[in-house]
Amino acid sequence: MKHTIWIAALLFTLSACSKEEQPQAVAEDSTATEAPAPDATAGEVTEVIDEAAAETLEVVEESASEEEPKDEAIVLAMAEPADTTVREWKYKEGEHYFRMVPTQPTVGGADKIEVAESFMYSCPHCLTLEPYINGWAANKDPGVRFVRIPAMFNQAAQMHAQIYFTQDIMGRNGILEDPAAFHNAVFEEYHRRGNRLTSIASIRKLFNRYGVSDEDFDKTWKSFEVNQMMRVSGDLVRRYNINSVPAIVVNGKYRTSAADAGGYDELIELIDELTVREGLR
Repeated sequence: MKHTIWIAALLFTLSACSKEEQPQAVAEDSTATEAPAPDATAGEVTEVIDEAAAETLEVVEESASEEEPKDEAIVLAMAEPADTTVREWKYKEGEHYFRMVPTQPTVGGADKIEVAESFMYSCPHCLTLEPYINGWAANKDPGVRFVRIPAMFNQAAQMHAQIYFTQDIMGRNGILEDPAAFHNAVFEEYHRRGNRLTSIASIRKLFNRYGVSDEDFDKTWKSFEVNQMMRVSGDLVRRYNINSVPAIVVNGKYRTSAADAGGYDELIELIDELTVREGLR
């Protein structure tokens, strides 16, 4: 049951933005207008038809003049010894990551191992994670799929999630030339320029700066596809029991964060370890 369309408590400075936290009110940039996821492989039983009846064994008599061979010890063929090596994992379940029972749906299909980042544009820890997760995604195994799932803990976060899915669709449709640059620009607007992007006018103006016309913006912003993606995102955040961001979910099965892993570098190591574990299943 997989969708076809698409961290834990604060530990020192590596923490996360929780549901209870609200964005701090600061002066809006002059460019913005203030507003409010059992394959029981049915083992195919193959009947072995005994073909012995179709064959006749020929009995060969030995010459009586030949000396009877001496008894020789029978040497039994030995099977290759099984590899009993037990792999030691650096990170521990229940301490560095948490298993979700039952396993939850993912954004994409089962053809790849999915790593999902739940984030909010208003979260400073999500901004800090960006270079780490982007570097990992650029060099990840081709058998791994990376997706982002915006969390919508408040009204502003809902609007920001709509920004994310609008740029995502525009990028796939060729309307937005560089979705990754736009994604980074949203973080910059919020955290560097004080533009909280809480009005459609300020959001439209940002899209305009990246070559998107008002018509294309309005059409995509209000589209059924964006609304559907937001519903799926909200459902997955609830299913994954995400109460703070940034959070990482591997294959709908394991949930972790930088705070759980012990740091941002450690989080990247843990992501790789969990994807390897999934690949060994």
